[in-house]
Amino acid sequence: MTSSHRMNAAGHAVTPDGRYFVVRGRLWRMTDPALTADALEANISALMSARRAVRSARIDHDAAAEAAAHAAVDRAKRALGERGPVWWSDGAPDYSRHMARNTPYAGWFADLE
Repeated sequence: MTSSHRMNAAGHAVTPDGRYFVVRGRLWRMTDPALTADALEANISALMSARRAVRSARIDHDAAAEAAAHAAVDRAKRALGERGPVWWSDGAPDYSRHMARNTPYAGWFADLE
């Protein structure tokens, strides 16, 4: 990967338009860059709490608590703009969870390898 490719905090390549990062060839939607610092912090905190709740529920074999925790994860991901309606306004479709090689990002992705 050349130094001209942008990376996220976890070290994953970010598409040139900043909409996705790539893990094992799959596109995942980035957090909405328009979120305020306070909203970002609050929603990341909620996400981490919900993920801990999923883990605890699994350890306890509590299906109802696990379902509630997964719902909390989904709410936090939606608040971050990583799920649900896209945060960009140019009408481009959402390619989240698609393999990069099967999207308009295929050429960019090929250059990463």
